[in-house]
This record gives sequence, C-alpha cells and structure tokens, in this order.
Amino acid sequence: MENIIDLVERNEKLCLEEFNKVDKDAFLNSKKVLDSFRKENITESAFNETTGYGYNDYGRDLIEKVFSDVLGSEDALVRNQFISGSHALNVCFFALLRPNDLLLSISGKPYDTLDQVIGIKENASSLKSFGIKYEEIDLVNNDFDYEKIAEYLENNKVKVIEIQRSKGYSTRKSISIEKVEKVIKLIKSISKDTIVMVDNCYCEFVSSKEPTEVGADIMVGSLIKNLGGGIASNGAYIAGRKDLVELCAERLTLPGEGREVGPSLGSNKAILQGLYMAPSVVAAALKTAILTSKVMEELGFEVEPRFNEERVDIVQNIVFRDKDKLIEFTRGIQNGSAIDANALVEPSDMPGYEDKIIMASGSFTQGSSIELSCDGPLREPYIAYMQGSLTYHYGKLGLITALERLLQEK
Repeated sequence: MENIIDLVERNEKLCLEEFNKVDKDAFLNSKKVLDSFRKENITESAFNETTGYGYNDYGRDLIEKVFSDVLGSEDALVRNQFISGSHALNVCFFALLRPNDLLLSISGKPYDTLDQVIGIKENASSLKSFGIKYEEIDLVNNDFDYEKIAEYLENNKVKVIEIQRSKGYSTRKSISIEKVEKVIKLIKSISKDTIVMVDNCYCEFVSSKEPTEVGADIMVGSLIKNLGGGIASNGAYIAGRKDLVELCAERLTLPGEGREVGPSLGSNKAILQGLYMAPSVVAAALKTAILTSKVMEELGFEVEPRFNEERVDIVQNIVFRDKDKLIEFTRGIQNGSAIDANALVEPSDMPGYEDKIIMASGSFTQGSSIELSCDGPLREPYIAYMQGSLTYHYGKLGLITALERLLQEK
C-alpha cells in the first residue's frame, strides 16, 4: 500500500484551489477584525481585569463593541460567565420567551444538549415547564421547507424562530448564509415581529458574512469554537438587536443590573487575542477538513462535505458504517494531539446525549472544538465529526496519525 505521508501529500496538491478560496475569506475577515481594533482604539489598558461585581470593566465593554463591529450587529454580549454555547442558547431562549409563547425550529431538531432545555425530554426547568410551546419543521433536501414555513406563519403567532446552521450529530448538510438570508426575507415578509435567532456555532468566519449581516435578529456562538481562536479559555457571545441583547444580559445576570456586572477575571486579553487570531485559525481548521475529506474519500469512505464543496462550518463528517473504525480513527486523532496524546479514549455516557459518545480532544482548553478534535455517537451509520486545528500543519499531522492507526487496524 502507498505510504501514508505520500498519500496525504499527493491529495494535498489537489486541494490547493480550495485552499486559495479559504485564504480569500480569511483575508476579508482579518480586515474586519483589524478595522474594528483600530476603530475602537484597543490599547494595553483593555487587558486589565476586574473582580467582584465587575463594575466599570473598560476592556470587557470594548470587547463587546469589537464583536458587534465584526459581526455586523447593533450590540453584543461577550462574557466568560457563559459556560458554553449551549448555555448561551439557554440564556437567549429564556430571555426572549414568556409563558404561552411559541418557539419554532425550522432546521429540524436542535442539538441533543438542548432537549432538556426545550422540554423535548422532560425536565422541571425546561421551557416547556414554564408553559412555552415548541414546534419544529424539518429541512427538505438540505434546505428550508419554505412553503411549510410560510403556511405555518400565516396560521400561527410565532415569537421566536430558531435556526441551527451546523449539523450537530445529524446526517444533514449544514446551512449556508445564502439560505439563511433567503428564509429570513420570507419570514419577515409574513411576520415582521417574529424574532429570528440563529445558532451560529462552528460557522463564524467560514464565509465573509454572518447571520446578523443578512437580517437575523440575534445569534449565539461559543468562544471555545471559532471566534475564540484557540486562545479564549471559555465563554460565549450573543449578538444582535440592542433590545434583545439587553434582555439576554438581564437573564444572564439579573434584572436592573444586566451587562453592568460580570467581572472579566483576567480574560480580556485572551478574548481579544483569540478574536484577532480567529480568521487564521478558522482557515487552518477548514484546510484540515478539506484535506481530510479528500484523503478519506480516496480511501473509499463517504464524506460530507466533499473536499471541493461549499463549506458552511468547520465540521467534517466521515461515515465509517463500522463501530470499530469510528473508534480507531477517533483514537488516532487523540494520539496525534499535543495534550494527553497517549490517552486511550473510550466511548462513554455524556450529559445531554442518549448514545455513548467517543471523543478525542487533546486540547489545551477542555472541550475546545477549534483545536483538532473528533467525536461521534455510537449509533449507525457510525459517523466521525472532525473539526478544528490551530494550524494546518498540526491538522495534517493529526490526520496522518489517525490514518496510521485506522489502516493498521483495517
């Protein structure tokens, strides 16, 4: 059999055109970030921390202005008090919805971690337990069901529409910014007061536009994914209309204090530096995904997206249709990581998921998805969801190590 390094490098040459497309978007997004740093006059004093209540945190307030600039939104809430992207989504739901309101997902069922938040699975603290109703409309052929959405809006009063762009642990394709823009225009033409909320996790800086630039009222993302650049050690953001962001701030902290409290605890420098690095880091993750897709397809595995298809997020699906192959590839990604490289990852139960999950994350920040990682549920068709890499070269090395383990076991 062909040497693994030769196999990877031969396919790498066939990816150069796609790499050039990635670099063009990275340049545009880098310009957005740099322009905002200059506009807001970021100085070293922005790195200073606050403790306790966090009153008058100059750097924290500047960070939120920068995020708002970069994401094309009226306002932003960027806090290390958010535990995760799912936590930020939870805060956003409870901020915007009231008893008897209706939440409608138009991208099918959201992430498993939101089942108990919404009340799809029973929980005494869910939206359902507060009398908030939930309905969903599935995608059709990896696009919105525009006809069904229009009919539903004409016959029901919907307070919030939720769109999850990335695929989660489903087999569908992720949703492009062009499709998001098209469906928002439809929604607003029928029900202008309905709030359109976008879960933008894994998607930031993958293209040159974000949902709030194409009509979304509010969007949510994690700082241990794209916009943290592998440097922010925790946190998340909510960006969008000022009135909605204010509601979210008062739900995160408390009414009457909202965004005025929340100490940065030394996180300001990491958040700013992470955002500064994010366009380049996302580009590295995309190139790693493109190369992985090309190589794995040549080896006979189903992949989504294919190496030369449009990319909407940093996630690369590899369909193994074999439990052992999924496990061994994931273990190989762990072996090719910088931290805990010798750990033998095992499928295990995880909070919020019904199936056992196999997860490789040899990362500097626990659970970081922008660092090279790979995970998947132990259920048919046994898909590995690979994402991230702080640099392309580390991603390439991680792929080589994973292939060595996988092909050895084949």
